[in-house]
Amino acid sequence: MKTTITFIFAAAALCACNSQAPPPPPYQTATAPAETSPPPSSSSAPSSESSVSEENYVPPPPQQVVSVYQEPPTSQPPPVEIGWAPPPMLVEPPPPPPAPQYIWTGGYWGWYGNWVWIHGRWAPPPQPNYHWVQPYYDHRGPNVVFVGGFWAAPSVSFVAPAIGLSLALAIVGPGVVPGPPPIGPEGVFVPPPPGSRFGIIVPAPIGTAPAVVTSAPPVLNVGMRINSNITTTNINNTTNTTVINNTTINNVTIIAPASATANHQAVNATVPAQAHLAAAMTPVVRVPAPTPSSTKPVAPYVPGRPVSLPPPQVVHAVVPPELAHPQPASAMQAAPREAAPESRGEQRPPSERPPVERPPVERPGEQNAAANEARANAEKAAAQRAQQEAEAKRSAAEAASERNKQQAEGAVAKKNAAETAAERNKQLAAEAAEAKKKASEAAAAAEAKKKAEAAEAKKKAQEKQPQ
Repeated sequence: MKTTITFIFAAAALCACNSQAPPPPPYQTATAPAETSPPPSSSSAPSSESSVSEENYVPPPPQQVVSVYQEPPTSQPPPVEIGWAPPPMLVEPPPPPPAPQYIWTGGYWGWYGNWVWIHGRWAPPPQPNYHWVQPYYDHRGPNVVFVGGFWAAPSVSFVAPAIGLSLALAIVGPGVVPGPPPIGPEGVFVPPPPGSRFGIIVPAPIGTAPAVVTSAPPVLNVGMRINSNITTTNINNTTNTTVINNTTINNVTIIAPASATANHQAVNATVPAQAHLAAAMTPVVRVPAPTPSSTKPVAPYVPGRPVSLPPPQVVHAVVPPELAHPQPASAMQAAPREAAPESRGEQRPPSERPPVERPPVERPGEQNAAANEARANAEKAAAQRAQQEAEAKRSAAEAASERNKQQAEGAVAKKNAAETAAERNKQLAAEAAEAKKKASEAAAAAEAKKKAEAAEAKKKAQEKQPQ
C-alpha cells in the first residue's frame, strides 16, 4: 500500500514538472558582458597609449635608396623647405680612420629633388682647424626645413634659419613620389631609428648627429626624443635667429616611452654624440646603407641646378625574431577573463569557447633561415667594409704614388738643372781659359814685337853712327 501511494505522488510530481518550461542550458545562466563594457578590473579601461603600445611591429618593405658621395661645401648652404619628412636612418658602420685628423662626414639624408642618402666617408678638413657641421632638420608647420652638412672655418658658427622665414617649397624630381609629412612636435629633429615608421620625427637639439639613433629600437608612434649632455655652450638669440658657438657634447640621452617603441619597452639610454662612434653601435633593426655605385662625389645641392644621380638600390631590413614574432602580454592576460564561466563550474559549447592562446613556435627551419640571412648580411657588410677599406687604401696609395711621381719629377728636374748649370759653368770656364790664353798669346806677341822693334831701332841707330 505504501509503495502504491509513493508511486502515485511521484507520478503527480513528474506531471507537474513536465508542465513547466525547461531550464536553460548551463552555459546560458551567465550573460557575457557587452563589448562596450569594460572588463572587471581594479583600474579603468586601458588608455589609448596602452593600446598603442601593444601594436605589432610590421617590418618595413624593401626600400629604394639613391646613395652618393658628396663634396661638402665650405660654407653654410641655404635652407630648403621640403614637403615631407626624411626616411628612417640607415645603418652604416664606419671603417677605421685613415689618419687621426680625418673626420667622419655622414651618413645622413640630404636633398637632391628627393631624399638621397649622403654616404659617410672619412675626410680631412679642407683647411687647418676647419670643423664639420652636422645637417639640420626642422619641423615647421606641414613641412621640413633642411640645411645640409658643411665644413666651417674656425671663426664660423652655424646660424639656424629664422623663424617665419619665407621659403619656396623645394621642387621635386621627376617621377618622385612624396612621402608622409612629418609626424611629431614642431622644432629641430633627427630622422627616427632604422626600421621605424616613415614620417615619424625624433626631437633633438641643434647640432645632433643623425647617427645617434642607430642603436635605438624602431618607433611606431611619436614619443622618442634626444637630450644632450652639454658641458660648455654659448647660444646667442637675436631676432628669431639662433647661433650656436663652441658647443661640446660628449654623449646624448635617448628617451622614449613604451608606447612609442616597436618592442613595447621604454628607452633611457646614453650613446656617444660623435657620429662615427654612434654609427658603429649595434642596431636593433639593421637596414644597411648601400655603397654608392660611383666614387666620384656629387656637387652640393643648389636649387634649380640639376645633378646627375645614380640609379636607386634596393635595401632590405633585417629584423630580429623578437620583433618579427611579437608576443603581446595583453593576449595572455585576457584569457582568464574569457574563461570566467568555466572557472565557476559552467560549460560553454565548443562554438562559443574562446580560442586558446598559444605562443608562436619557432621552427628550426625558420631559425636556420634567419641565421643564414643574418650571416649573409654580416658577410655582405664585412665585404662592403673591406671594399671601402680597400678603396681608401687604393686612394691613399694613388695619392702617395702621385706624390712620389711629383717628387721624382722634381728630382729629375733638379738633376737636369744641375747638369745644365754644370755644363754652362764648364763652358764658361773653357771660354774664360780660351780668352785668357788668347790674351796671354796677344801679350806675348806684343812683347816680342816690341822687342823686335827695339832691336831694329837699335840696329838702325848703330848703322847711322859714323865709322
